[in-house]
Amino acid sequence: MTAPRRGKPPVHWADLTPAERRESLEAEGQRAYRARQLSSHYFEGLRTDPAEWTDLPPALREQLATKFLPTLLNPVKTSLADAGTTVKTLWRLHDGALVESVLMRYPDRVTMCVSSQAGCGMACPFCATGQGGLQRNMSTAEIVEQVVDGARRLDRGEIAGGPPPGADPGARDRVSNVVFMGMGEPLANYKAVVGAVRQLTTPAPDGLGMSARGITISTVGLVPRMQQLAQEGVPVTLALSLHAPDDELRDELVPINTRWNVEEVVDAAWEYARTTKRRVSIEYILIRDINDQAFRADLLAKVLRRRGNWGWVHVNLIPLNPTPGSKWTASRRRDEDEFVRRLESKGVPVTVRDTRGREIDGACGQLAATEVDEGL
Repeated sequence: MTAPRRGKPPVHWADLTPAERRESLEAEGQRAYRARQLSSHYFEGLRTDPAEWTDLPPALREQLATKFLPTLLNPVKTSLADAGTTVKTLWRLHDGALVESVLMRYPDRVTMCVSSQAGCGMACPFCATGQGGLQRNMSTAEIVEQVVDGARRLDRGEIAGGPPPGADPGARDRVSNVVFMGMGEPLANYKAVVGAVRQLTTPAPDGLGMSARGITISTVGLVPRMQQLAQEGVPVTLALSLHAPDDELRDELVPINTRWNVEEVVDAAWEYARTTKRRVSIEYILIRDINDQAFRADLLAKVLRRRGNWGWVHVNLIPLNPTPGSKWTASRRRDEDEFVRRLESKGVPVTVRDTRGREIDGACGQLAATEVDEGL
């Protein structure tokens, strides 16, 4: 699970706490109050052109931009789907590593799916990212920049769909939800991910001012980190990628299960819900003839209800977005429907995720894998 050592990306404004920003500016011979001005431009105004920073002396603008706002993400390819409401971007990092982010506009919200690692070390066989292995952890700012880029695109009116009905006509179109469900295992890059969450939720102008309740962190079940996250005091939603209710199958689908088994990871999820008072999401990718049998729905219900039915959990069924050439494929509709029926009959809340972006290699890792194969 340890990320390989590679050259670190340059330090960015979004890597620093408000106190560190003031200290850094003072170290450059500037007044500390400039920190609030620069934060206002970056987080609140989304202004990338120093020429627009008119409250700063002209001679200082380029100096601060060069020092504190280095380019971290370079776009390689952008793909559109769902009538332009889904935008997937492949990014090249400073060391050549490739990562992906996806912006999805729904009628009532805008969600960014972000990557937290270049590659992934969890080796889940049905996942495109897992097949490529882990290259390195991403920095806090590299994670935040994915969200800021999405916010800028919305602000420029580049995303189809427009603001939701009833929205204040004078209000800015912003990212409302962030899900750490892109490339990588977020809790294996714990410090940077929690740092990014704090940057996203810090009130403007020192952060993006998002609600922690609009942020979801997914994990395959790194139990010690799940326990640590419960004590952070940031009420994000935890999503446990379970994918099987029994150890025999989960050992195959999610290899880390041999370290922390089904009972241990579900216990940690239950404890997270108890501590934070936030309902946990159980992510379950339905794979044809592998984990979609009716008896496994019954077993999943039994595993979850054993911890009580006080509203602590919700099952999110996900139709598999197949990886090209893979033996894994999506469940038949009748099997999906029966799985849902079995869970509902046992009183387990369940929904089937609206899968976006199938025509643009929607599963995270597919686009990056394509670029590597083509030598780009």
